[in-house]
Amino acid sequence: MKLCYQVATPDVAAAESVTAYQGVLSESFQALAGLGYDGVELMALDPSRLDWEDVKAEARKNRLAVVLVCTGEIFGQLGLSYTDPRAEIRAEAIRRSREMIDFACFLGADINIGRIRGQYSRELSRNETEELAVKAFQELSDYARPRNVRIALETVTIMQTNFINTLEEGARLADRVGRGNFKLMMDVFHLNLEEKDICEAIRRYSSYNIHVHLADNNRRYPGSCGLNFEKIINAFKECGYEGNFCTEIYQIPNQYEAAKRAAMHLKPILNKVYGT
Repeated sequence: MKLCYQVATPDVAAAESVTAYQGVLSESFQALAGLGYDGVELMALDPSRLDWEDVKAEARKNRLAVVLVCTGEIFGQLGLSYTDPRAEIRAEAIRRSREMIDFACFLGADINIGRIRGQYSRELSRNETEELAVKAFQELSDYARPRNVRIALETVTIMQTNFINTLEEGARLADRVGRGNFKLMMDVFHLNLEEKDICEAIRRYSSYNIHVHLADNNRRYPGSCGLNFEKIINAFKECGYEGNFCTEIYQIPNQYEAAKRAAMHLKPILNKVYGT
């Protein structure tokens, strides 16, 4: 079990809306290591623009594990998805996802699928949209398997997409994909909005889960608002979850303070629950 923080690589355009530590990668890694984080989740856009050896060396230098590569900005900054009505857009989304898988393989990490899955639209029926998604998920899973990369489908609130909002919907799609390296990940911010009971949802779908995002119910650092993180983390522990917990939060009041306050709130809870 590791406490991790999301970090944007230099190919991602800096913006206040980016839910990751931003700036020179070596400085980001050094700051987070100094705050006691065990690992990082990388938010990338175009791995071909990065020096992969340098990324790995900087992580090792700071004793940080790279646990996941996030694909969100492929949709967020480029508008690409697997279920776009236009075939050329779908193909480009898959091509870029393959690059992310190669990057993750090099780093010994997994990848996630968030907004890049797309959404239901007027141009396609719901069945057509789901078929396109399943086909893309299967293709990418088959590409990732020999590279020892797992794919974590993230359930996302209706405010960001109308497709795969709940863990029930995610599990149904995962079953249709039918690949052992295609699983789900749980973001408690989204669970709080889409599930009737966060802890019950965690328990019910724990067998699908391979990664966790933590944020308070205002999408700021844990401890800034109303979620009971000791209760939530206890639910994961009770289900046998031994994977990573990564913050995905707005960098408010600034990224250093957000990372510092998240660690101050979460580390004592993780130590108490997991005994580390």
